[in-house]
Amino acid sequence: MSAFDSLDGVRPYQLWDGITARSVRGSRITFAVVDLEAGVAAPEHRHGNEQLGIVLRGSITMVVDGESRTLRVGETYVIRSDVPHSATAGPEGATVIDVFSPVREDWERLERLEPGRGAWP
Repeated sequence: MSAFDSLDGVRPYQLWDGITARSVRGSRITFAVVDLEAGVAAPEHRHGNEQLGIVLRGSITMVVDGESRTLRVGETYVIRSDVPHSATAGPEGATVIDVFSPVREDWERLERLEPGRGAWP
């Protein structure tokens, strides 16, 4: 297996309607480029993975442990393990990078889409 790949060749996971994630997985960490369509919401959820993220495109309103903030390009977030959180994409949609530790094993049960160009870059 090669250490290199192209994001366009990664089969995206269908996280929710209007939200897809192209992930690169190591043995202890998952890196994902997540595209959210305009106005789409990821409902409140929680997971055992610690999550770090940065907005690459558009805007997104995050609610983390009851605190709400609208984030724009270049702004970051930290979500500790098992903390409830949700997200809603702005009117132009959003693309974020999410990094999870440990790996997102639960994503392996999700539908995979055909590879293709994402909304970023």
